[in-house]
Amino acid sequence: MIHLHDLKKGDLVLAKFEEQLLEGPVLEIDRELGQACVLTGEQENWYAPADLFPIPLTVEQLTKLKFKKADETTINGAADTYVRGPFTVTLHHGSDPRTVLHYRDETRNIAGSLMVHELQNHYAGMTLFHLE
Repeated sequence: MIHLHDLKKGDLVLAKFEEQLLEGPVLEIDRELGQACVLTGEQENWYAPADLFPIPLTVEQLTKLKFKKADETTINGAADTYVRGPFTVTLHHGSDPRTVLHYRDETRNIAGSLMVHELQNHYAGMTLFHLE
């Protein structure tokens, strides 16, 4: 479940429709009714927060968001860095999983792993552009 206050227009989520989880962007949020409109495939529907789920940030998701793996190598392969323009995402693996976001002179260290909509919101906060 995702809380509506964590979502912004354009965020990618999983929406539960007829017992299937379908990926799509948030088109609109109605905070009064407590629902979000999500486009899944060619159909848009309104969903309650109980039917919205985060998408884990994976290499596949980073690729969909047009990030490319950097040629950087880390000690023991403990981290992988992905780049989109001047913005980088470093995923640290192992006993201390964390994510490091870097854009120009700003760096954010996040404990644990991120969800796609969280990355999108950090990206927007750091670059002033929404990540689609």
